[in-house]
Amino acid sequence: MANSGIQLLGFFLSLIGIVALIIGTILPQWKMSAYIGDNIITAVAMYQGLWMSCAFQSTGQLQCKIYDSILQLDSSLQATRALMIVGIIVSIAGLGVACMGMKCTTCGGNDKLRKSRVAMTGGIILLVGGLCCIVACSWFAHNVIRAFYNPYTPVNTKFEFGAAIFIAWGGSLLDVLGGAMLAASCPSKKQVSKYPAMGSSRSSHPSSTKEYV
Repeated sequence: MANSGIQLLGFFLSLIGIVALIIGTILPQWKMSAYIGDNIITAVAMYQGLWMSCAFQSTGQLQCKIYDSILQLDSSLQATRALMIVGIIVSIAGLGVACMGMKCTTCGGNDKLRKSRVAMTGGIILLVGGLCCIVACSWFAHNVIRAFYNPYTPVNTKFEFGAAIFIAWGGSLLDVLGGAMLAASCPSKKQVSKYPAMGSSRSSHPSSTKEYV
């Protein structure tokens, strides 16, 4: 029962993590304009994401523009895109594999050991997908920090972390945590003794003693 509870908890954590990854990937607030120096008072707040850039006016109007060409983008942004997409696809596939191997499902027959191994495989796949997303978020954050502290970067073009990258980070951690729980839920195969127990062997044979008068 405890093993089944761990599988359910890991499944729902991974599911929440995948939803957070999808939301974080779509949102444009991966980095936002930093209010430092002469850029403290401004009427426009700039946001940049993986797919579009947005400008938020002080009047409350939000204008977004999707990137025109993939080839014109920075190579690091293209790599972040690719890693996030691969991580989400791999995580969804791992969640499906883990669902087939969970004890609370009827897929895969009644072989509990085989179902546990399938759930463990799904957990490992989820771990791989979550690690891909963690690498993508950390790489993007490293580029933002490096550009922020670069003295040759103009003050009005410096950015800091937005809300979307934290959502993606949180989803990646939940994905990894759920995958680890599913991967650790596989029980060890019990070894069966080749020799029967002494008590059972004695009780299985009738007594050969005879009574003499």
